[in-house]
Amino acid sequence: MFAILKKEINSFFASPIGYLVIAIFLLLNGLFLWLFKGEFNILDYGFADLSSFFLLSPWILIFLIPAVTMRSFSDEKKQGTLELLLTKPISHLQIVLGKYFGSFLLIILALIPTLLYVYTINQLGKPIGNLDIGSTLGSYIGLLFLVAAYTAIGIFSSTLSNNQIVAFIIAVFSCFFFYVGFEGLVDFIAPWIEQFGMSTHYKSMSRGVLDTRDILYFLSVTVFFIAWTIVRINSESAKPTKWFHFIVLPLTLIVLNASLAQGGLYQRFDLTLDSRYTLNEASLNILKNVDSPIVIDVFLEGEDFPSEYRRLQTETKQLLEEFSAYNGDIKFNFIDPFEDKANQDLRIAQFNERGLTPMQLSVQDNGKQSQRIIIPWALASYNNQTVDIPLVKYKVNANQQETVTNSVQHLEYAFADGLSRLINPKRRKIAILKGNNELPDLKIADLLKTLQQYYYIAPFTLDSVATNPLKASKSLNEYDLIIAAKPTEAFSEEEKYILDQYTMNGGKGLWLIDKIIMEKDSLFNPEGKNVAVRRDLNLTDFFFKYGARINPVLTSVKSQNIGRITLETGQDESLKLQHFLWPYSPLALSDVNHPIVNNINFVKFDFANQIDTLKNDIKKTILLKSDKPSRLEGTPKELSIEFTLKEPDSKLFTKGRQNLAVLLEGEFTSVYNNRVKPLKIENDITKSVATKMIIIADGDVIKNDLDKGRPTTLGFDKWTKETYGNKEFLLNAVNYLLDDDGLINIRSKEVKVAFLDYTKITKEKKTKWQVINIVLPLSFLGLFGFVFNFFRKKKYTKKS
Repeated sequence: MFAILKKEINSFFASPIGYLVIAIFLLLNGLFLWLFKGEFNILDYGFADLSSFFLLSPWILIFLIPAVTMRSFSDEKKQGTLELLLTKPISHLQIVLGKYFGSFLLIILALIPTLLYVYTINQLGKPIGNLDIGSTLGSYIGLLFLVAAYTAIGIFSSTLSNNQIVAFIIAVFSCFFFYVGFEGLVDFIAPWIEQFGMSTHYKSMSRGVLDTRDILYFLSVTVFFIAWTIVRINSESAKPTKWFHFIVLPLTLIVLNASLAQGGLYQRFDLTLDSRYTLNEASLNILKNVDSPIVIDVFLEGEDFPSEYRRLQTETKQLLEEFSAYNGDIKFNFIDPFEDKANQDLRIAQFNERGLTPMQLSVQDNGKQSQRIIIPWALASYNNQTVDIPLVKYKVNANQQETVTNSVQHLEYAFADGLSRLINPKRRKIAILKGNNELPDLKIADLLKTLQQYYYIAPFTLDSVATNPLKASKSLNEYDLIIAAKPTEAFSEEEKYILDQYTMNGGKGLWLIDKIIMEKDSLFNPEGKNVAVRRDLNLTDFFFKYGARINPVLTSVKSQNIGRITLETGQDESLKLQHFLWPYSPLALSDVNHPIVNNINFVKFDFANQIDTLKNDIKKTILLKSDKPSRLEGTPKELSIEFTLKEPDSKLFTKGRQNLAVLLEGEFTSVYNNRVKPLKIENDITKSVATKMIIIADGDVIKNDLDKGRPTTLGFDKWTKETYGNKEFLLNAVNYLLDDDGLINIRSKEVKVAFLDYTKITKEKKTKWQVINIVLPLSFLGLFGFVFNFFRKKKYTKKS
């Protein structure tokens, strides 16, 4: 066998055609990946990965491998040497394997120069070395399995004719049919026929995910065609063919593949650095419960997408492929919403009416800038219900690269959350506390509307505590979560006791508390001034016992990460609205990796207080902090809009980041432990079961604006048109407090999108990298040919 293998390699490189075939392969790869404009161009693509190469290679290999294998047996038959070869004292299996591995090694030799692409991408990354080596290695392994199957088809095809060109055409057609042909039969037969095609099994392998079902498939195709090659060789000799074996073989392979796929015995190995294609357990649990088709329409389709959004499109498609692979009832379509250009304005209006806000992008092409509108949304439909799924994750001041990175990281949660809303019935109940002059429903309408998609929502008035405390306590305990949305009147001891016992019974709480009386609207008076004073809600000891203290001070910040206040400037005809930095509107972010705050936008506060945490057995997580430098201002304090017209004195801002929101988790001790109880109720509890609460030092975080009397989206500033992360933060907070499915934990998953450094691929430097990756591989091939033929001539010169 090894002698035949050696002979195959020597004869291939002894001919100029061998070098020409490999040169064409390297040249085509080089031109499409590094020079020609299009979807495969790595430098235009802008991402530090080789996905373009692994998508392009199967198509080029469809022609390369038949060119290598076409002479394996057809040339032997034409020259009449096949009969002589078959009389040698080696088995037909060894002959076939010798030919097969000879061709297989030749293809590997052709692929070796492409490792230069790996080096290039690694050097061009931002930062250097951000290439995902695990994913790249897995993709190369997948490509080798594809090469193995193509080579087996090519070897078999070479036995069908003594004409090399005919063998080449048969092999090209056969490889093409096995790669994509079965997908074309889906509409005529059934969806399962697609599983016979190579493309279906190569997709996940090309992105670094090795599935034992895919590996078995490629091994089965390889073994099958090698076996039929032996059948063909047997027919050329007097040796009888054991047809029974070759009838049993394909049946065995089909049964084996089907058993592995349906029996759940398979294993998946996600070699990507961040395990991005490994679905979270919570996602899998949702998919398990899908028992009838869910159709997902994704509107990320069309022409002239910027490369960043083509990446988002690809990542969305790959995620949905993973969903569909786990549960076949997940169906998805990518739709171009503007395929009919004549009705584009009408379609935009329809999407806006549906709440699917279009997004306008700037597209750079050959130095020219143009505008492109996309619809970054998906619609999922199940049992006559439809939910909308946002695909883009906005952040204030983020560029397109940062926006796409955030969006890719958010994708699994967005789809899992959407599917959960479709298939999981509401289970949890939320009480909106009333009776202490909390925000009216209209001011919290947007969050309530969103929460109603997940939970049952109802108001709960604490006034009933005074008349029937026992009934009030029992009624409150029926709720899983209470939300206190900026109460402005003090709580009585009886009310506090009922709320404390609610916590002792395992109830969760979301508290949005203002310890300072000050509203932005109160500054819009003839003087432009007002005085901030302390508000006493009688909750200091309440939170103190649980491990937190809201201090009655104003947090002001001197940085760019603060909100704006909109004022009228000028006079008469020159009157205009102008946005000014406002130090009393800190924009908060987190410095912890927690599912509530991971990958969220800035959360906007207004006249925020500050939180201290106290030592006890409760676990405390600071969810949000202000920027620095900051200043804590006591009350009473006169505030004026004139502060916007002068630069704040830097000497006053001497403090660091201030705590604005805290999560408390654990077994709480009752506020009224070892104290006289204000009420008598059954089963007084002094130590809670494990529970949670979140305290936010500003009630305005939950307040939405009004526009013409109608509530706007929470976090949307109607004056600056900025959208902050208030809604997402509060929704995540509620989901975390009530989540027993672990869905919110998907948000902790870190997905890193590696970009190329554009400063390294400017027009001048771009040429350098194009030359390296097009010319250098061909130079390596030429050098190899020179060395190979030098030693070959030297060897035969000695013999002569």
